[in-house]
Amino acid sequence: MKPSKNKKAKQLNETHTQPTDSDRPVIKDLLWFSFIATFVKILLIPAYHSTDFEVHRNWLALTHTLPLSHWYSDETSPWTLDYPPLFAYFERFLSLFASLVDPTITHLQNGLNYNASSVIIFQRLSVIASDTVLIYSIYRLTKNMELKKRLMIWILLIWSPGLLIVDHIHFQYNGFLLGILLLSLGAIKKGNDLMGGFVFAVLLCFKHLFAVAGPVYFVYLLRHYCRGGIIRGFGKLVTMGMVVVAVFVAAYGPFAYHGQIQEVVKRMFPFGRGLCHAYWAPNFWVFYILSDKILSFVLTKFGFHIQAPTASFTGGLVGDSSPFAILPTITPLVTFVLVLLAISPSLFKIWRNPDPKMIIRWVSYAYTCGFLFGWHVHEKASLHFLIPLAVIAVESIDDARHYFIVSIVSIFSLLPLLYEAQEYPIKVLLLVLYVTLMWFGFSSASESITDGASVSKNGGFVFKWVEKIYLVGFVVVEIWGQFLHPLLLGDRFPFLPLMLVSFYCALGMMYSWIWQLRYIIRSC
Repeated sequence: MKPSKNKKAKQLNETHTQPTDSDRPVIKDLLWFSFIATFVKILLIPAYHSTDFEVHRNWLALTHTLPLSHWYSDETSPWTLDYPPLFAYFERFLSLFASLVDPTITHLQNGLNYNASSVIIFQRLSVIASDTVLIYSIYRLTKNMELKKRLMIWILLIWSPGLLIVDHIHFQYNGFLLGILLLSLGAIKKGNDLMGGFVFAVLLCFKHLFAVAGPVYFVYLLRHYCRGGIIRGFGKLVTMGMVVVAVFVAAYGPFAYHGQIQEVVKRMFPFGRGLCHAYWAPNFWVFYILSDKILSFVLTKFGFHIQAPTASFTGGLVGDSSPFAILPTITPLVTFVLVLLAISPSLFKIWRNPDPKMIIRWVSYAYTCGFLFGWHVHEKASLHFLIPLAVIAVESIDDARHYFIVSIVSIFSLLPLLYEAQEYPIKVLLLVLYVTLMWFGFSSASESITDGASVSKNGGFVFKWVEKIYLVGFVVVEIWGQFLHPLLLGDRFPFLPLMLVSFYCALGMMYSWIWQLRYIIRSC
């Protein structure tokens, strides 16, 4: 008797999910990569940490001490809870262990700015432990890949200086959240659209800023998952809708029951924070702001009376005043429209041909658009597109060359986050080591990823002359900011080095956006 189709499919699925004898040595090597990276993270425990450390400690305290109905209204600390409910539940879960380690950690009043070794070690270890989600997602995503490509992706992601700087020094949980994103993308790439949509909905209930890729998910799932005729397609649409709604009801339902939805929304979308973050993220608005400054200066020199701005770019309420002297004021609605327009070419491509192999590229592009044109973008948001781009960096030599450049841009833009002198050697060493790993890693894997373009005689990839000049420019920018500016200008113009970093990295971000846009337009 021949086995049924369902039995065959089940057997085939089991061969792809169960480790084979040939796969076990690879898993062992990958685990070693992870263990070494974890050891480095442990060594970074005593390093500098930002105010985000106290932010998350306060979230541990308020979720542990207060009833759920007060989580989004408490103002005991200035670092109020502004992440979606699932992340609040996550903090509540961590608080159960924190209270056992040191009860002061979860004390709302006495714990303010608590900086004992117990809280430092606990919170650092909580980030390291949550990184298992990222490690598992990489394992799932690369399971059936060629060995060299698989190893390269592990190196690029596990050893990402961006994640090490932001999560394990500055302090956040980006690795955990990006691991959830990769689980969603991996499920869709392997044809499991329902699971991919479910995991993405979970991600949005952890951190709403990932919603920038929502249009990509919506159009793709509508065209790919909900196909098969009107009746069958409508049934699938209802199924997907019920799954997504169920996730949001589970996350937001308890707050709706207590009448707290308005408070949750206000905390999650504080539009009064201003167009730019305190340290300008390297995006399109850097050029817009500098253009306004230059125009104002030039027109003033020509005798025009230019009224000075009455608000800053990093704060103030939209509509109350304008931070621009010449150019039109930018509102959240303007940034929303710009982001949607920038994403639209990928949406047209998805509608015409919803190819699962392209989903990671489309999502990466969407996050790039959100980073470049979004409202009050943090420099750390570059990780949202950098991590997925690492996965597709092994698809071609041109992808590898693009990732090589944009990863340097992203990491360099994050270096000012570590502004204390004792962290300077660490951040420079992390960047130099990563550049070295990328160069030799891509060179050794070039035979398996080559597409016949941009290949050098020694097996590496060739940069265009503009790219070479731009990469060398990073050395010039760093030398100026760290050595020449203090030597020549002293304490004058203290904002200039940071502005230069933002401007120079913004050029690289725009280059990356144009590169991705051209690829998407040319793709079928």
